Amino acid sequence: MTGDDVPAPPTPSGPQDSPGFLLWRATLRWQRTIAAALQPVGLTHVQFVLLASVWWLSDQASSTRHLPSQRAVAAHADTDVMMTSQVLRSLERRGLLTRAADPTDARVKRLTVTQDGRRLAEQAVTLVEEADASFFDHVQPSTPLLDLLRQLNGGPAAAGDQAGATPTRPSPAAP
Repeated sequence: MTGDDVPAPPTPSGPQDSPGFLLWRATLRWQRTIAAALQPVGLTHVQFVLLASVWWLSDQASSTRHLPSQRAVAAHADTDVMMTSQVLRSLERRGLLTRAADPTDARVKRLTVTQDGRRLAEQAVTLVEEADASFFDHVQPSTPLLDLLRQLNGGPAAAGDQAGATPTRPSPAAP
């Protein structure tokens, strides 16, 4: 069989066969589910993602010098740097995190969650995990779905890879 003999991929017969359209619809449905789950704690989805990311990344820091920067949080969440800065400022005004100038570069802001931020993040992560479990409950088995989502997000991510890790419940920090 030569390269010319390879059959062309089938053309979708309609939206029900279009992976992009189906992903779009599933994403919107999932986002509505998450927004509804977060409504009782007063967080938007992006606020939750950024707060949970700061919590997780700062929990992984070996010292205050290694606390995440705004840029690192934006990279981790794959969000726009300027939008991330605006959302983090709003979370700071709510007393959920602190943004402190880096001792060696005043342009860099180092982030950490406050006790209130940690409590809210813990509560919100629980709500989101419950919403995710309910939303994905009918998808069996989940491992191929997770592998597919990792590929769609730029390639396979190892389970312990920080760049590909999702912000889930970090280990509790000492008060």
